[in-house]
Amino acid sequence: MHNRIKEMSWKTFAERKKQTDLVIIPTGAFEVYGPHLPLGSDTLVAMKIAEMVASRTNALIGPALEVGDSSMLDEFPGTITIRPESFKAYLEDVVTSLVKWGFKDFLFLNTHAGNVPIINQVSYSLRNIKEIRRAQIDYWRFIKTMDYGILESGAAAHSHAGEAGTSVMMYLYPELVDLNRMTDEPGKYQDSFPEVIKYIPLSSKTESGTVGRSTLATREKGEQLVLRSVNRIVRFLVECWSIPEKEVEQHGSA
Repeated sequence: MHNRIKEMSWKTFAERKKQTDLVIIPTGAFEVYGPHLPLGSDTLVAMKIAEMVASRTNALIGPALEVGDSSMLDEFPGTITIRPESFKAYLEDVVTSLVKWGFKDFLFLNTHAGNVPIINQVSYSLRNIKEIRRAQIDYWRFIKTMDYGILESGAAAHSHAGEAGTSVMMYLYPELVDLNRMTDEPGKYQDSFPEVIKYIPLSSKTESGTVGRSTLATREKGEQLVLRSVNRIVRFLVECWSIPEKEVEQHGSA
């Protein structure tokens, strides 16, 4: 069963909408992600995780916002950036339309740090509609809480296009990972004040677009991270929002 609204006729959408109030909105980025991963890695991951969650919760998947604010990475060829104001306005219009069609539960499946504060702002703007529930999965930060026993490169494991991100892509999109270009590059920037928020372009940290050890990535690590994360998201929806879980065949373990 398709869960992506864009693949449905209006008749099919109207029937499916009767079965759920939950919509998942994937948001990502179009930016450098090392020499071995595609520019759309963030969005590709967001879409796949959204599909996995939807298949277990009967949720519908709304429009993906494929490009975010990647201005700190735009020295690398191919990176596209959207102004925060444009992203926010577009997202607000999408949400407004979905509210019109009766959705009450909004799960933002986000894979780009730059989108987090904008999604927060849009979510808080809905606070006066009492029946609306909303939550955001800041995916690359989210999986940090469940990587025990999986990753090997310590604090750098979750760095840009490093061990974690590459492993996830190797599991979800193996055909898009260039194994011959996987790179190990420790961050060039040594931060003496990590507690201070700074605004430093990625090029000051890396020449390849990779920070960390992507060569330690494996498909098996990616599978464990993905399955643990999907299980956790579904558990949240079931336990906190009382979303019924569908019976689906499970592959692999976490």
